[in-house]
Amino acid sequence: METKVRKVIIPVAGYGTRFLPVTKAMPKEMLPIIDKPVIQYIVEEAVASGITDVILVTSQTKRPVEDHFDDNPELESWLKKSGKKRALEDIKSISKLANFIYIRQKGPYGNAIPVLNAAHLIGDEPFAVLFGDDVFSCKTPRLRQMLDVYEHYGDPVIAALKTNAEGTKKYGIIDPGARVQKGVYEVKNVIEKPGPKKAPSRLAAIGGYVLTPDIFPHMKKLKPGHSGEYVLLDAISSLMKKRPLYAREIDGKYFDTGSKLGWLEANVAEALWREDLGKEARAMLKSMR
Repeated sequence: METKVRKVIIPVAGYGTRFLPVTKAMPKEMLPIIDKPVIQYIVEEAVASGITDVILVTSQTKRPVEDHFDDNPELESWLKKSGKKRALEDIKSISKLANFIYIRQKGPYGNAIPVLNAAHLIGDEPFAVLFGDDVFSCKTPRLRQMLDVYEHYGDPVIAALKTNAEGTKKYGIIDPGARVQKGVYEVKNVIEKPGPKKAPSRLAAIGGYVLTPDIFPHMKKLKPGHSGEYVLLDAISSLMKKRPLYAREIDGKYFDTGSKLGWLEANVAEALWREDLGKEARAMLKSMR
């Protein structure tokens, strides 16, 4: 089996109902963080982690995502004639980030389905799964942190973050075994949204997976969960009975851009970090107190 992870699956077929009405006509993954869509941050992180092939699992409403990562000769020609060299370079670089592959999601609801849809593109290789609204700001990219663990142990890895009591109602919570490295734990179990009283820890499974191809037989046997969804974490829990699973506690800042406050926080943070906006953004925020 191939040991290096070259491919990432990014499901982007959801409706984005939390952002209606804006997502009626625009994919939520195209919502901007200042002047760059959320999905581009995720793709750039994957590429910075060593990914070469980006598989986007889309739907009929997600053409703007595909168009964003394509060439736009008319716009490029206009920018060139207008002397906007920096903007031209930025636009042309997007399509060159990776090899982009687009497939349409088919099947019932749940985050396991888009991954299973892409199984024929994975073959016998390990692969990563990232989601279209999980944005991280890290010194070492979030996915690179996970891949370092995978390359050391050769077993699946899930991203993890410390959460609070409220988070135990929103996320799968890890029942950790031994800590094998700083920030790396063996996983005994993952319990979906147990609530604070039943949670075995405050370590939440958030932000993606590095998986091996032997996950697919477990995915094909999945049954709908309590919400009627086919959940990828259920297949991972089944795989855990046959091989180890590790959790990498991500060193960095997480933004849930699938929520309104998380998206707003990401925009404010990006504005404050940027050299061209930071000073004015701080002054603006102070004036709003």
